Amino acid sequence: MSQVIAIVNQKGGVAKTTTTVNLAAALVQQDERTLCVDLDPQANLTMSLGCQNPDELPYTIADVIDKVIAEKNIDPSEGIIHHAEGIDLMPSSIQLSGYDTLLINEYGRENMLRQYVDAARPFYDHILIDCQPSLNILTINALVAADSVLIPTQPQFFSAKGLELLFQTYSKVRRKMNPDLKIEGVLVTMMDKRPNFTKDVVDLIRSTYGRNVKVFDSEIPMSVRAIECGAEGKSIFAYDPKGKVAEAYANLAQEVIENAKREQRRAHKLQAVR
Repeated sequence: MSQVIAIVNQKGGVAKTTTTVNLAAALVQQDERTLCVDLDPQANLTMSLGCQNPDELPYTIADVIDKVIAEKNIDPSEGIIHHAEGIDLMPSSIQLSGYDTLLINEYGRENMLRQYVDAARPFYDHILIDCQPSLNILTINALVAADSVLIPTQPQFFSAKGLELLFQTYSKVRRKMNPDLKIEGVLVTMMDKRPNFTKDVVDLIRSTYGRNVKVFDSEIPMSVRAIECGAEGKSIFAYDPKGKVAEAYANLAQEVIENAKREQRRAHKLQAVR
């Protein structure tokens, strides 16, 4: 049973792409077959995994959506880029930027990505979808295709307040389009313990949301090296394997794997009851 996680926050600059890359690398180190899907027209994930000219790629997620619209068969291996660290990537490009408008009049527009994800599921243990900083139709596609949502957030007051809008969108998608969608967890990123207010904001996040959803024990430290490794096309495990950021993402991967195991046990119990 594969696990599909949409990594979402409508606020930019909260380390969504950094989390996608490094969580994927940490999962691969645990022998978990992992695919990353770049659903952002800016293609930051694609570039962070070594493709510096994404607009020159012959096949991207935009071409996948074109095939779904045209009702053509999808080969989930077509266009996959194999990163040196063992991560598979379905890349993006600027071509995707017009799809908000393109999909408006398409029947079943919220399910375009789901058809690709469902085709890819048998080949992976984890599929991570990196979303753009917007709650638009592409992000809705990610939420419909996913089993769960991982929400990175900075330990800042307005970033924490912005989670409310995202939870509202999650609830609507769950009610109307994907009733099985769950919250994988809220992840505190870019953690700088020096300012006095940081602990207060983290405590606020844990007290406000922790009663209803998982807030990961792992917290990702602020680090220049985490930014640098993306420019090098590497994960933090290849760039600074003994650093605190690598340790934090390794711990996060372990939490994600444990979540997946719990869901598998729950699914098996439900099948046994039926």
